[in-house]
Amino acid sequence: MVPEAPLEPTKNGLVPKGDGWFVLNARDAVWIDRGDRGVLCHFEHGQDFPQLGVHIYVLWPAQPMSMYHWEADQEDFLVLSGEALLIVEGQERPLRAWDFVHTPAKVEHTLVGAGDGPCVIAAVGARVDSVGSNWGSYPVDETALRHNAGVEHETTDPDEAYARFERRGPRRYEDGWLP
Repeated sequence: MVPEAPLEPTKNGLVPKGDGWFVLNARDAVWIDRGDRGVLCHFEHGQDFPQLGVHIYVLWPAQPMSMYHWEADQEDFLVLSGEALLIVEGQERPLRAWDFVHTPAKVEHTLVGAGDGPCVIAAVGARVDSVGSNWGSYPVDETALRHNAGVEHETTDPDEAYARFERRGPRRYEDGWLP
């Protein structure tokens, strides 16, 4: 029998402790303020789930979720509310609530907030091969660069890819982020 992981209160929200199962409302979890890249709900704050990453992103218009990249594992996205722009393999695709995006391993992609208000996106990514030095890459892409979501020189270093963005850190959920 797998025990329940206790939820520990912190100044920025509840954090699961241990490897057990748990139930955590997104509004009670720790959120990460990413400055010009929106905010994300960090269900796994303080520990990374070994097989699957799960996050909720809130992006405002023109905010990139990530730098244009590919990973060695699949990633999937579900737009829960608002509008976003998918940049995939150099193409632009508008997204709206309930659009689902599947990116198999090695597909170049990112999402950018669009429309006239916040966009809420659930993101899920496998963690089988996308850990360690062969995780993936940030390739140069003109479409991504036009949307402030690209790098000017290909790199595999996240610190280099995100160097121009301010890093803020953990915080509590703010009313109005989620529908």
